[in-house]
Order: sequence, then C-alpha cells, then structure tokens
Amino acid sequence: MNKMNKLSISDLDLKGKRVFMRVDFNVPLADGKITDDTRIKAALPSIRYVIEKSGKLILASHLGRPKGKPEPKYSLKPVAAQLAELLAKQVQFAPDCVGPEVEKMVAALKPGDALLLENLRFHAEEEKNDPGFAKQLAALCDVYINDAFGAAHRAHASTAGVVAYVKQAAAGFLMQKEIESLTYALTKAEKPYVAIVGGAKISDKIELVENFINIANNILIGGAMAYTFFRAKGLATGKSLVEIDKIDLAKDLLAKASQKNVAIELPVDHVVAPGLDSATSQVTPVDRTPADQMGLDIGPETIRRYSEIISRAKTIVWNGPMGVFENPKFAQGTFAIARAIAESKAFSIVGGGDSAAAVAQSGMESRITHISTGGGATLEFLSGRKLPGVEVLTDKP
Repeated sequence: MNKMNKLSISDLDLKGKRVFMRVDFNVPLADGKITDDTRIKAALPSIRYVIEKSGKLILASHLGRPKGKPEPKYSLKPVAAQLAELLAKQVQFAPDCVGPEVEKMVAALKPGDALLLENLRFHAEEEKNDPGFAKQLAALCDVYINDAFGAAHRAHASTAGVVAYVKQAAAGFLMQKEIESLTYALTKAEKPYVAIVGGAKISDKIELVENFINIANNILIGGAMAYTFFRAKGLATGKSLVEIDKIDLAKDLLAKASQKNVAIELPVDHVVAPGLDSATSQVTPVDRTPADQMGLDIGPETIRRYSEIISRAKTIVWNGPMGVFENPKFAQGTFAIARAIAESKAFSIVGGGDSAAAVAQSGMESRITHISTGGGATLEFLSGRKLPGVEVLTDKP
C-alpha cells in the first residue's frame, strides 16, 4: 500500500497536549435523533487513540447547511450524547466553537478528556476560510489533526486555514486510510483495472472518466449518464435523462478511450418505464427504447456482461449507482454490481455516498477492500485533483 508522505497521528507525542481534531460528524438527523452513526464510528480509532495517549481532545465538525448562524436543528448536541455512548465515557459539549466560554472549557480539560464543539458552520467565517476565525480555532490547541476526509476538498477555516497557525498538522487514521487506498488506486493498481461509473450526470463525472481513461482497462458506464453516451452514438433514448449540451463531450470521451485502447462499456439492455412511479416496467435492448419510456436501470444481459468483466479484474473502483436504486424496482442492477465486486478477488474501492449506501443496503460491506467516506472528496481525489485539507498537512521529515 502507498505510504502517505504526510504526518500521521501516530507520529505525534500527544501526552498532555490540547489536540484539535477536525472530524466529519455530518450525520443524518430526524426529530433530533441520529438515524445513521456510520460517520461517528469511522472516527473512533483516532478519537480512542488520543484519549489512550492522554491527550486533551477537542472535536470539531460541521452539520448540515446552517446559513452561517446558529440553527438549533443543526446542533451537534445529539452527536455528543451518541459519542459518549460509543466511547462509554463522558463527552463534554461546548455551546459554541470559539469564544471565552469555549476557551474556559478547553483550559479545564484533563488528559484523556473529550470535548465536542458546537457546529462550526454556525459562523459564516468557517466556509469563508476567514483568517481571524482560523486563528481563534488554532488558539484552542497545541496539535491539529484532520480526520474528516469527507470535508478535505473544501478550503474552510477548520480544514485549511487553521493549519497556518499550528506547529504540527497531521492526518488521523481514517484520513490516512483514505489517502493510502485512493493513492494506491491511482498509482500502483494492478491490471486488469476496471472502473465503474454511474449516476445521473456525465457533467459531474467528466474529470473522473478522463482520469480513468489514463489508468483503467475497462470503464463500465451505468445510470442516467449512459443515455448521453447513447445519443453520442446516434441512438434514440425515449424519455430517458440526457444532457443535450454534453453529447459532444461524450463523443470526445469515446474517441479518447478508443485511442488509448480503453473499452468504455455501455449497457446493451435496460429496464424502462413511462416514469419513476409507474406500476409497469419492461426490459428492452437499448437500441429499441420505446419513445414514451425512460431507462431507469441496467438490464440482465448488461449485468451478466459487466459481472464477467468484474470477475477478471485485479483492481476495481466504483463511483455511482447503475439506476434509480432508491426505488426497489430499479435497484437490481446496482445491487448485482455490488455483489459482483464483493465476489471478486480484486482490490476494490467503493467511493461516494450513493454507491456506499447501495453496498450497505446489499449487505456486502465487509467484502469490499475500502469503502470511502467522502462523496465529493473521493470524486475529486480520483479525478486527479489536489485536496486543500490534505495538501496543508505537515510533510513527513
């Protein structure tokens, strides 16, 4: 596995130090209750490590999209309670993330204590990466750790700006695992390399597909973005979602792939229906899509072909569902791909919110090498972009 060239949490002496850890506790809430605590659990190894090493732990996160001012429904208070339960120890909760009261609470921390700050985005300065706000956050700590890979593509005060005012900035265990797994997929991966790209819009995935053309042997396309490719090949697509202004781009991508001898595979059959909530659906070949129907999932023959290509792979990276998998009627393709990846012996990465959710729903999580916690961050990393929250971390000596 690629070794990361940034300082890791395990490189630091944390005893008695005030440790500011940026985590991603942006969890779904319903009526003030957390409905999925996956992101909290993902940060536990780093959190436990700081506590065991007698650091004074200060946790910071955003939650939802408050408009730069306090909004009770986006309070992190329920997260403090859930974290305390998971750790089986008290987690203090601060009423803000900066200011005299927070400073007093931090000053009172003893080695092994944990304090969760209130939502960073209750201050507009967080997303503006305001230097004064970053300085206030930095004043709370001796050491900075970023374990929020899901927010690493944003240059905010808590992910980027703060680092200018701390002596050492290191990656937490989750951040380290993400960087090492994704770097491996981009630089050291064994061939045959199969990339699977789905989702609604080709415009969201242009750089990703372009990057895969340089490293993969096969690119399997699914989801609504396939229909823009079909139009590029002159096929009628019925009522399917097509980005008309991206048809030329799809042509370019097909041409680039063929120059590099990379196979962009498109569905050969699909599940069509008059609309998302139609009672009826049918399977048709893609070149015989009825004018009054839209494609909503890949069909059985496509599943068979894609699964066969996946079974021969040594490296697999998957980003984006194969259909409208939120509706059980159009989820077969996505779940079948999840199963095929789980059954393969390849090094496999599933990146992005929807694909990770699909794997969780299909019960195949334990059989995937790495499930990335970042949606946009994973996409940008795999597209070859530098992530601000990773770049600013201290280089290893």
